[in-house]
Amino acid sequence: MLSKKENRVIITDVTLREYGQNITSNYLNIFTPEKRIYIAQKLIDAGFKDIEVLSCVHPKIAPAMNTDSIKEIAHALGKYHDVNIITLAPNLSGYKNFCNLGLGPDQFNHTLGIFFSAIEEHNLLNLGRSIDDTVDEYKIILKDAVSNGIRVVAYISAVFGYLEPERNIVIKADLDQVHKFIDMLFSLGVDSVSLSDLQGLAQEDETGKVFETIMNKIDSKDIERLGYHPHNINSERAISNSKIAYDLGIRRFDSSLGGSGGCITGAPGNQSTEGLVSFFNSSGIDTQLDEKKIFSLARFITEEFYNKIPLKANT
Repeated sequence: MLSKKENRVIITDVTLREYGQNITSNYLNIFTPEKRIYIAQKLIDAGFKDIEVLSCVHPKIAPAMNTDSIKEIAHALGKYHDVNIITLAPNLSGYKNFCNLGLGPDQFNHTLGIFFSAIEEHNLLNLGRSIDDTVDEYKIILKDAVSNGIRVVAYISAVFGYLEPERNIVIKADLDQVHKFIDMLFSLGVDSVSLSDLQGLAQEDETGKVFETIMNKIDSKDIERLGYHPHNINSERAISNSKIAYDLGIRRFDSSLGGSGGCITGAPGNQSTEGLVSFFNSSGIDTQLDEKKIFSLARFITEEFYNKIPLKANT
C-alpha cells in the first residue's frame, strides 16, 4: 500500500500564463488584469499551491504580459509563503524584469520559471537561439537567482519528440542529453523539472518508455522532483498519459482549466485541470484540491474568456 505521501500529487494550473500569453491586444479588454486576479485568487481558494500566472516576455510577443498588467496583478495578489506563484522568464532580459518588478522574495516572492527545448530546431524557433546558448544564459540566471533566495522551477520542452513543420518529420530527443540537463538543473539549485510533450505526439506506450528511460538514469531521490507537462488537443488522451506517468512514480503534473493554452510554436492545448483532478480524486489519489470549486471556475473561464475570444486568437 502506498503511503499518504506517495499517494499524493502536486498539480500546477497553467491557465493564466499559457492562455494569457497567446491573447492578442484586441482582446485585452476581455482578458483584463482584474479578471486574471480573480481567477488566481479562486485557484488558490480551491487549494492550489502552484499556479503559473505571469511571463516576463516582450509585450509584442504577449500583450497581456505588459509591465503595467504584471505590476497590477502582482500587487493585488500580494506575497504568499505557502503558494508558489510562478512567473516565467525566457532569457536574461526577462530575468532582469522579474527582479525589477519586485517579483523576488523581498517583495512578492514569486517562483521563477525557466524553459528550453530538448530539440535544437524547436529551441531556435521558440527562443531564437541554440540550446547551448540558452543553457549558458540560464546558468548565469540560476547562479544569481539561487544566491538571492529565489525559488526556481524548470521546463524542458519536446522531450517526447518534435514534429518539424517544414520537413514534416518527427525529431526524437536525445534522452541521454535530457538526463544531463536534468542533473545540471538540479545541481544548480532548481526545485523541480517538468518534461513537456510539446505537441502531444506520444501515445501511452511511448510516454511510458520515455519516462522509464529517464527515471532509470537519474538519481532515485530526484524522481519526486520530476513533473509532466502534456500538451494535447485531446485532454482525455493527455490524462491517460498522466496515468502512465503516475504509475511509474511521477507525482507532479501541469494542467489548465478547460484544457486551454499551448505554445505559440504549435502546441495544441493541455490536459484539463478539472478532468485531471476528477481522475485523481476518483482513483483515490490525494490532490488536496476542491473539485467542485475547480469545475465552477472552469465554467466561469469558459463563459468569460473562451466563449468571447475566438480560438484563432489563442493559437
